Amino acid sequence: MQKLDTWENPEGCQKLPAPAHVLVNETDAVVNIYGDPLCMTPNLSVEPGYGAHVAPETGSFSVGA
Repeated sequence: MQKLDTWENPEGCQKLPAPAHVLVNETDAVVNIYGDPLCMTPNLSVEPGYGAHVAPETGSFSVGA
């Protein structure tokens, strides 16, 4: 089992935890998921209230913009 990681008002590029395989967007903005740890390779946009699978040990995310 893995305790859930949460971010309060994340800004900029955030690396996903290594064991992550699901991202749930509980914000009021679109969350952009990237296929690399530096937010350089756009992969998917997740609307508020939705979630998506993410690749373990590789990804990152940013909120909005």
